[in-house]
Amino acid sequence: MADEIKTIAKSGPSAPESSAAGLRATWVGAGANVALVVFKIWAGVLANSQALIADGIHSLTDLFSDFVVILGLKLGRQAEDADHPFGHARIETISSMIIGLLLIAVGIGVTYNAINSIYYHEPTSVGAFAIWAASLSIVIKEALFWYTIRIGRRLRSLALIGNAWHHRSDALSSIAVLIGVVVAYFEPDWHLADAFAALFVTFFVVKIGIRLTWSAFKELADTAPDREVLDQLRGQAVEIEGVLQVHDLRARYSGSQIFVEIHIVVDETKTVREGHEIAAAVKYRLLGEFPDVTRVITHVDPELKRI
Repeated sequence: MADEIKTIAKSGPSAPESSAAGLRATWVGAGANVALVVFKIWAGVLANSQALIADGIHSLTDLFSDFVVILGLKLGRQAEDADHPFGHARIETISSMIIGLLLIAVGIGVTYNAINSIYYHEPTSVGAFAIWAASLSIVIKEALFWYTIRIGRRLRSLALIGNAWHHRSDALSSIAVLIGVVVAYFEPDWHLADAFAALFVTFFVVKIGIRLTWSAFKELADTAPDREVLDQLRGQAVEIEGVLQVHDLRARYSGSQIFVEIHIVVDETKTVREGHEIAAAVKYRLLGEFPDVTRVITHVDPELKRI
């Protein structure tokens, strides 16, 4: 997940693409989560498995995150308007931050319950049906993970990537439940295995949530791209004929998009029209060479020769 977030943060979005695929993936996940919530809670009651009931409640957080992503994709990819002249991309960033915070909260909640179970030595006696229910949940959530992350990578959407990892966290949670119910079913005296497995899983859930939240926070804080990206932008600009020098290059993220402001130095004898043409050439070079760059403001400065 760390490499995933780093790659998205570096590269930004691909060429403008409809968010229909992202919405479709999220609606598929939402439908599956509704079914899993009902199924796991019902199976947990039927099989007398507190772990499976808790896993069903965990799936409710997935359902909530699905609707957060839907909101982000529908609003965050709208065109610019009078009230939002720089677009709505940060709505998607905010939604990804909410998902990250939700992952952290879920991880802390599961950890608390697991520690309570260990401390109070709560007994567990489950039926065999809980094993099949947990196994089915793992298969479905892992399939949703790969389906969602594939589309998230193509759209370069942090919100979709985060939601995919939320599916993975639920699959991992179900693995912990499966281990617990199998051990509790065959060895009732080892009922604490479920709690220890849950602690192991929640470490990774919280870790993913922290990284996703931090990545979204950096976007909201106008963090500049890596030095490597800035050097590439500068290198492309100075290759344009008529550009003598580049200075005061600034860039920032808006959602997953990059906005660039750049000053170029041209010969002082150039006319206003010629300076404008050079500036336009720089702008369209950067827009063409960097799909993640969606806005370029170019300032033209004359070369001041000393007499």
